[in-house]
Amino acid sequence: MQKYSIFNLVKNAFSNHENWDLAWKDPTPKEEYDVVIIGGGGHGLATAYYLAKEHNITNVAIIEKGWIGGGNVGRNTTIIRSNYMHDENGLFSEFGMDLWRKMSQDLNYNVMFSPRGIINLAHSDAQMNAYARRGNSMRLNGIDAVLLNREQVKEIIPMADFSENVRFPIFGGLMQPSAGTARHDAVAWGYARQADSMGVDIIQNCEVIGFDVSAGKIKGIRTSRGNIKAKKVGICVAGSTNILAEKLNMTLPIETHLLQACVSEPVKPVLDNVVTFGAGHFYVSQSDKGEMVMGGDLDGYNSYAQRGNLPTLQHVLTEGIAMMPFLSKLKNA
Repeated sequence: MQKYSIFNLVKNAFSNHENWDLAWKDPTPKEEYDVVIIGGGGHGLATAYYLAKEHNITNVAIIEKGWIGGGNVGRNTTIIRSNYMHDENGLFSEFGMDLWRKMSQDLNYNVMFSPRGIINLAHSDAQMNAYARRGNSMRLNGIDAVLLNREQVKEIIPMADFSENVRFPIFGGLMQPSAGTARHDAVAWGYARQADSMGVDIIQNCEVIGFDVSAGKIKGIRTSRGNIKAKKVGICVAGSTNILAEKLNMTLPIETHLLQACVSEPVKPVLDNVVTFGAGHFYVSQSDKGEMVMGGDLDGYNSYAQRGNLPTLQHVLTEGIAMMPFLSKLKNA
């Protein structure tokens, strides 16, 4: 049986996927649905899945302009945490953490949730005091938090720059041991497969070009694959929300900014945790493939682009090398 499985694995690896079973169907849109969800990313897929699972609403369509996993859900840095000081943020995020902890079992799909811990570095006595206060608040809300001194941080991430003459010396840090990462595309595929199995239609390569509105109420959507009637419409398109809202003559009080990230070439395991360098607006973790996943601060201007730019890349790498000098030896993926 083991030889047969290995043979199938090798055969499928060279099959260009033509013999692979479909994880979800590719249906023709129906004329009408109870609910239409615009956007087949993490939020759209999760909305459809929980409508079906928790509320038995299965006459649902997910309308995706591109393909499942091709948008923001496939371009994030996979960090999962609930290390917030304020009750509202902490408790909301901890509810999400509970979903992550059992998601692979719920979806019957390995989302590769890895509670490897996240460390926020502190670079002054004042910041250590602030982290102590945040950690106390987290523990009061039942969220795990450990305040680390300089030597404890050095033991966990010895590759960081602990010299005394750096601009931001490391004083210690705040760790949430249960935080970590998950495989973003596996999350999309797991939600898509389960939603499909419960009767949700996943319609890819279908762009929403307008809405049918009567007496101030949405009656349906107009798409590149025809008109679809709907009793309810949900917009789950992340940064493109304003663009769709404009088609309804609505101006939403939100702005869209990019949060860029990059990955290095794969290297041997060196970093077990997620580490953030708040003073320099930098964070890093190591993927299961060995890549160093790095990101920085928001861009200071509005944009709907999905491509990076050199100034942000320069900022991220400059801050990263300041915190972990070995990163200067790596190449971009």
